[in-house]
Amino acid sequence: MIRKAFVMTLKPGYEEEYERRHNPIWPELQKVLIDHGVLSYSIYLDNHSSSLFAYVEIESEELWGQIAETETCQRWWDYMKDLMSINQDNSPKSIELQEVFHLNQ
Repeated sequence: MIRKAFVMTLKPGYEEEYERRHNPIWPELQKVLIDHGVLSYSIYLDNHSSSLFAYVEIESEELWGQIAETETCQRWWDYMKDLMSINQDNSPKSIELQEVFHLNQ
């Protein structure tokens, strides 16, 4: 299992709408994530900075990378683009974080 963490930016004032659009997440997007080896995925919001912290556990980097190529993921990005800082392809701008400590029991 591979652990990944990254930060994205939500536009101020869209906190409630961002949460509403994720609850529940589209069933077809959930299936894409599971089918591409996502074991666990959490997103946390810092209301003070509008930063989104994402943590994901995946089976492989290759499968993780393939998610972006799916029609479902691209529709999701289009659906979310008005709420977030995005790249030219509508994917969320993100900064991958380096793991510096992990405790497992």
